[in-house]
Order: sequence, then C-alpha cells, then structure tokens
Amino acid sequence: MTSWLVLVPTAAELQYLPMHFLNVIERKGGAIELCGFGPVVAAARAASLIVAHQPKQVVLCGIAGALGDSLQVASAYRFDSVACYGVGVGCGQNYRSSSSMGWRQWPGDGGGHASSAAIGDVIELSKLRSATEQRLLLTACAASQDDADIAMRRSLYPQALAEDMEGFAVAAACQLAGVPISVVRGISNRAGHRDHVDWKIAEAMMAAAALVEEMIGL
Repeated sequence: MTSWLVLVPTAAELQYLPMHFLNVIERKGGAIELCGFGPVVAAARAASLIVAHQPKQVVLCGIAGALGDSLQVASAYRFDSVACYGVGVGCGQNYRSSSSMGWRQWPGDGGGHASSAAIGDVIELSKLRSATEQRLLLTACAASQDDADIAMRRSLYPQALAEDMEGFAVAAACQLAGVPISVVRGISNRAGHRDHVDWKIAEAMMAAAALVEEMIGL
C-alpha cells in the first residue's frame, strides 16, 4: 500500500518537479506516476494506478490556466472542488451540461459511502481545515482558445478560477475507488493565451511542488 500517490499529467510537467521533491516522496512511502493528458486517458490511467498502488491519498499535481485575474501566474493553488465542462449536449451558446438535463455521469448505488455517491458535474475534493476561500477548478476536453471560450465557460461556472484537462477525470476515478484526492495546480498562463513561449511552466510546477510538500508535511 502506498501512502501518497502523486499523479502528474505529462512528462513535460514532470520534468520541472525538483529532484528533492521526487526523492522525499519516495522516502515517505509515496509514488509519482504519469496519469496522461486529457480526461479520457487520465481517468483510465488513474483507475489502474489506484488498483496497483492502493494509495491512502491521491494528489493530482500539474499546470492550469487562470480564468480571470483571481489567481497569479507562476503561483500554485489547492482546489476545493472540480467541475466538468463538455459532457452534455450541444456546443457554444447551445451547450447544456448533463446535470442541467437531469442526467448524472454516475448514478450512485445508495451504499452510503463516498465511493457509492452519485457523480454529476461537480466533485468535492479533500479540503484544508484552515481554508477560508473556496476554489473551483473547471476541467474540459479542450482548453479555451480565446476570450469567447472563457466567457462561455464562466457563464456556466462563474465560480471557476482556473481550467485544466484532467482534474475532474482523476477525481471521478478516486471517488469511485473510495480514495481521497487533492488537486494542486500551478498557474502557468492565462486561459485563452495559447503562445507557450509566454507560459511559466517551470515556475508553476516548482510552486506546485512546494505546495504539495507543505500540504502533506514533507
């Protein structure tokens, strides 16, 4: 059994995690694995890694794009909940989420425990006892291309502060397995800004690693 299973979406993100961080996670009985890019592979990979490692806690650690000005680029944040954008019907102004139509992504089985709970468009994550500010992360199959994309997503999820492509997927895998999950994202860019030359990936991942270390008491 693994104490902490740290999942990182891509090798491009993993390469910026400090060696000290990798070594400490291993010494503390944890493991670091790639979960893959995008919600489909991330969900499937996370589920298989949970079976293989039997972790007490999962942490998803990677980069995200800020929606608006509430989060600072090159800083990292822990999120309290994660929402799903794109599962439903229609697109653009015609998009309707599955929950808005009364459909759940997982109906639940009425067992009365976390793994049996229904899954709609939002999943609550492991929370910090001292947290005073609620942060919502929005997961999409495709990142925002421009301001119009951002406006559409924020009209549906006005509390969303950042977007990623794996958070909801990994959280769903963890909920179905009955494993607590925390999501830490370093803000590498403003959502909709697609020129990677301007992204602060290294700084965002360093900040994310520092936050994970603080969070799990390393």
